Amino acid sequence: MAKPKVATTSLCGCFGCHMSLLDIDDRILKLVELIEFHKSPINDIKKFTARCAIGLIEGGCCNDENVHVLQDFRKNCDILISVGDCAIMGGIPAMRNTIPLKECLEEAYLNGPTVYNPSGQIPNDPEIPLLLKQVYPCNEVVKIDYHLPGCPPPADTIWEALVALLTDKPVDLPYELIKYD
Repeated sequence: MAKPKVATTSLCGCFGCHMSLLDIDDRILKLVELIEFHKSPINDIKKFTARCAIGLIEGGCCNDENVHVLQDFRKNCDILISVGDCAIMGGIPAMRNTIPLKECLEEAYLNGPTVYNPSGQIPNDPEIPLLLKQVYPCNEVVKIDYHLPGCPPPADTIWEALVALLTDKPVDLPYELIKYD
């Protein structure tokens, strides 16, 4: 019998949630007995070629490419999980939401204290994804089935949620795995 496939991606974030996934340590060997990693930086598969049971999304949406990737995950995954505060609330990248995009770009490319830009132009190559006016949490772009909070969530939280879903048990995380006080 084929193992369920799990896909992962990192949108606008720091990749800390993937590091937390890897922090399950030797349990990753148990996980690979239960699943097959599909489209993921873990195995460097870049495109969906099959339906996935679970998609793990870290990071929010700050550009049009993030939106496209997230919509592609929703289309190809039965269950989508927002992993970490950036995916759930926009996180640190969303701090720019209170500043007009034009000002952010000018600070980054023209006026910042360490900027060296003799051309005096803000990059606008068609290969660069277009920035959105603000950073959006994933659930404002597509339907998200589960949220795993934290910055990043502890490895045990990710482990418990995945094992529950893969063994058809309810995701009922103990308080110790989701408390932040």
